[in-house]
Amino acid sequence: METLIYTDLSKLLERQLKGGVTGVVPCGTTGESPTLRENEHLQVIKETVNHVGGKLPVIAGTGANSTEEALQLTQKADSLGADAFLLVAPYYNKPSQDGLFAHFISSC
Repeated sequence: METLIYTDLSKLLERQLKGGVTGVVPCGTTGESPTLRENEHLQVIKETVNHVGGKLPVIAGTGANSTEEALQLTQKADSLGADAFLLVAPYYNKPSQDGLFAHFISSC
């Protein structure tokens, strides 16, 4: 992964720590995570894990339309030290109930 400086992310995390939050969610569903390349996505998670240093849980956003992509992101975020994972129902392709079950059970 290329080394990037995330000054604003560090400032935001520090503010959250000082504010007493009980967990953070890098690359959640309300940010720009769908526009990040995989290496950027993983770097944000890595920087977050490193910055909070175990002071609070890091719940990494690893959801994706593709079950395979979600599984790979989850496994990589786990190896970076994330404590938990935020997965979403595949958007746009609207799977059936059986399809949703298969998506989430595959991501475990």
